[in-house]
Amino acid sequence: MATIATRRPVMTLYSADTCPLSHRVRIVLAEKSITADIISVNPNELPEDLIDLNPYNTAPTLVDRDLVLYDSQIIMEYLDERFPHPPLMPVDPVSRARSRIMLYRIDRDWYSFLDAINSDDPAQSEKAKKTIRDGLTVIAPIFVKKPYFMSDEFTLVDASLSPLLWRLPLYGIELPEQAKAVYQYAERLFKRDAFQASLSEFEKEIRH
Repeated sequence: MATIATRRPVMTLYSADTCPLSHRVRIVLAEKSITADIISVNPNELPEDLIDLNPYNTAPTLVDRDLVLYDSQIIMEYLDERFPHPPLMPVDPVSRARSRIMLYRIDRDWYSFLDAINSDDPAQSEKAKKTIRDGLTVIAPIFVKKPYFMSDEFTLVDASLSPLLWRLPLYGIELPEQAKAVYQYAERLFKRDAFQASLSEFEKEIRH
C-alpha cells in the first residue's frame, strides 16, 4: 500500500486567489487534468518558503520536483510540454510563433494596464480601462470566424484571455455593442468545465 507521502502530487502551485496571472495557470492545470497541490497565498504576505523559492516574490510560482518556475507564461508552456495531451499550442513552428506573439501582446497591451486600473489617479485609471476596452473592441471580428481565438480548439491564448474577460465587471469595463462577439466568445470559455473548476471562491463572486 502506498503511503500518504508517495500519493502526494510532486507538483505545487503557489497561487493568489485574486490574481488573473495565477488564474490562467490554474485554467491550464484544469484543462489538462493535472494533479497538483494548489497553495493559496496572499500577494501582500507571502509565506517564507515561497520567498525562498522565488527571488521576485511573486505568484504564481510552480514547483515541480527540483524545478521552480515563476512567470505565468513560462509555467503555462512548461505544463503544455510536460503534459502534452490535450495540446494547447499548435504543432507547427509558424502557428506556435503566432500564438506566442499573441500571448506577448495580451500581456503587453492589456495585462500591463491592470495595476493602473486600481490607481488612486482617476485619469490614469480611466485611461487604462479605455485602452483595454478599445483593444478588445478592435479584435472583436476575430471571434466571429472561429469558436476560439483564431482556432477551432482551446489554446493557451484562450487560457490567457479568459481571466481578463471574467474580470471585466470587476474592472468596471463595459464593451460597446460592436464588441458583442467578444462577449459571446467569453461565454464559450466560461462554460468550459475546466474554467469553472479553476475558479477560486473570490473569482466565483465576481459574477455571482
